[in-house]
Amino acid sequence: MSLQVISILPTTGQTPTGVIVALHGWGANAEDLADLAPFLNLPDYQFLFPNAPFPHPYSREGRAWYDFEQNKSEGLPQSRQLLTDWLSGLESETGVPLSRTILSGFSQGGAMTLDVGLNLPLAGLVCLSGYLHPVTQEKKASAFPPTLIVHGIRDSVVPVIAAENARDILTSLGVAVQYQEFNMGHEVIPAVLNLMRSFVLQVMSLESPKA
Repeated sequence: MSLQVISILPTTGQTPTGVIVALHGWGANAEDLADLAPFLNLPDYQFLFPNAPFPHPYSREGRAWYDFEQNKSEGLPQSRQLLTDWLSGLESETGVPLSRTILSGFSQGGAMTLDVGLNLPLAGLVCLSGYLHPVTQEKKASAFPPTLIVHGIRDSVVPVIAAENARDILTSLGVAVQYQEFNMGHEVIPAVLNLMRSFVLQVMSLESPKA
């Protein structure tokens, strides 16, 4: 398997100062999140939007990171390894190290972000309307990327308790978690994008390029 990826280069025409990877949710595809890139107002960054490797059972265009219905673990190991390998080799493609790369995701993509991202030396993680898979790894707190978790209190797809549980478990592991709830459903509103932009700029300022 390989990942099909939509790449949006910096609008400045310059070498990217950072990379933002965004993973779509169950039944969506890379184009859904790619449409949001301009609204983050990060012209110096390269955006990468991979398509999940598995077809969605009810949508010709939709993709899935793993089975959400019959066997909830089917496909997860493959997607986890695929994403890990792809992200690990990303610097050779973009010229940007993982220490200046943000991994983000929405819903099932948010779950994959936390699953894969906690094990990589990324600049930060962003989980939007997502949840946490069972956590088995143990690390020193300094080894985890700072993490932003955002959720809607009216989310009827992934209840807000899932985000609260993720926050509490990750905090107990020593992850530096920023947590924010919004009066919204299972969606991404402008205020979420503004918060994500602020988080990106914050964590990237901690990893400024060496002179």
